[in-house]
Amino acid sequence: MNNLIEISNLNKSFNRLSNIKVLKKISFKFKKGKIYSLMGPSGSGKSTLLNLLSLIDRPNSGTIKIENKFINFDECDKNDITRANKIGIIYQEDNLLPDFTALENLYLASLAGGNEKSLSVKKAKDLLKKVGLLNRSEHYPSQLSGGEKQRISIARALINDPQIILADEPTGSLDIETAKVIFEMLKKQINSNRIIIFATHNRYFANKSDCLLELVNGNIKTINGRV
Repeated sequence: MNNLIEISNLNKSFNRLSNIKVLKKISFKFKKGKIYSLMGPSGSGKSTLLNLLSLIDRPNSGTIKIENKFINFDECDKNDITRANKIGIIYQEDNLLPDFTALENLYLASLAGGNEKSLSVKKAKDLLKKVGLLNRSEHYPSQLSGGEKQRISIARALINDPQIILADEPTGSLDIETAKVIFEMLKKQINSNRIIIFATHNRYFANKSDCLLELVNGNIKTINGRV
C-alpha cells in the first residue's frame, strides 16, 4: 500500500457565535514519497486540516488512517506517541521554547520521542550540523535570525525521523530570498517513505510540489497531480 495517509468524509466545524463549517466531507489519499501543497484564502481550512492530520485536533466526523490504521481520537496517549514518533510539525512562527538553547530545543523533542538523553543530544548536534547551525547550538531563539529559527524548526521536526512532515506557512514570515533557501531545505527532506504537506499562500512554492491542493468552500480540489 503506497498511501501513507487516507482521509475520508472529514468534517470539521467550530461553534462560536454560529456553527461554522470549515471542512465538508473531505476525502483524499496522500502517497508516500510525495510533497503536497495546500492553498486557499485565509479561513479556508488549511491550518485546520493540518491540525487534524497532526492529531492535535479531532474531526466532528469522518476518519483518518495512517499506514492503513484508523486513528481513534479517544486514545489521546497513543496519539501523542504517534505524533512524537511519526509526525514532524513546522509552524510559520518558529514556536521554539524561548528559555532553551537551539540544542536544547532539538534534543527535548527527541526525549519526547522516548530516546535517551545521550542519543538525543548526539542526534540534535548532527542535525544542527546538517542545517549549518552547529556554531549556534548554545544560542537562544531571541539571538537567532528568522531564517536561523526556521532552520532550527526544520531540524526539530526531523529529529525523530518522521514519516510525515506538516508545515503551516513555513516561509510566510520570511523575506523571499530566505524563504527560497528554507523551502529548498524542506523539499530536500522528502524520501520514498515520507510525505511532506505544507500550507502556503505563495503560488511560486505551491507549484514546486508534486500535487497542489486547493481548499475552496470547505472542499478539497486538485489543481495539479504529478503523483
